[in-house]
Amino acid sequence: MRAVPPGDLSVAMQASSPSEEWSGARPPLVLVAHGSRSDAADAVVQEIAAGARAALPGTEVRVGYVDVRRPAVADAIRGLDGAVVLPAFLASGYHVRTDLPAQLAEAGADPARFVVTAALGPDPLLVRAALARVADAGHRVGDTVVLAAAGSSDAAALAEVRAAGKMLADALGRGVRVGFAATAAPRIDALVDGLRRAGSERISVVSWLLAPGVFHTRIRNSGADVVGDPLGAHPDVVAAVVSRYHAGVETGTVAA
Repeated sequence: MRAVPPGDLSVAMQASSPSEEWSGARPPLVLVAHGSRSDAADAVVQEIAAGARAALPGTEVRVGYVDVRRPAVADAIRGLDGAVVLPAFLASGYHVRTDLPAQLAEAGADPARFVVTAALGPDPLLVRAALARVADAGHRVGDTVVLAAAGSSDAAALAEVRAAGKMLADALGRGVRVGFAATAAPRIDALVDGLRRAGSERISVVSWLLAPGVFHTRIRNSGADVVGDPLGAHPDVVAAVVSRYHAGVETGTVAA
């Protein structure tokens, strides 16, 4: 499946016309998430999809999952002859670079008709949403700030999380540490404990997660003074989805 780079932020709030390379109406958007047994996590994905529908009138928006939950990717694209497929992941790990393309291929998706965009994150719009979440939770100027992500064994995915940490640091104008709920080091609880021992009086943790679940529970229990909620369906998250969709539309083609 062909991938496209992250969309220019200048188009994030615009409703541009579909590319002339696509025939007829706007191509469908298929939002693909990891999948969770948590109904609360599913509700977040569905809410993001609803936000995309509202922002993209006339566009069919479907949801699929690469693991755990239904509908599977093959079910989500059934009956479509093309679509913009958007991986709703905050980093491009195994599920984005290997699992999703394999599932699309197994389902018989024509690479010329099913355009896979870049993953949803990292993106400055998502950083803005994360900052809003931690501000709502009680972050104060002067707090030691940690960005907490799920973690991965994939070096490229971890590099993207650290890139998000750099975006966050630039937005705050101060240093930001990065910790993980699982798999990667440093673990968030150990990082918070170390910062506390080093003299940090107040620690604010910015959650780099899309939805609640076991990873956010670990982050919430890390011992920090403030923990922001997951990104959820914040308006800036929906704006990032719209930006990715427009980038995908611009590369769409019509099957011969």
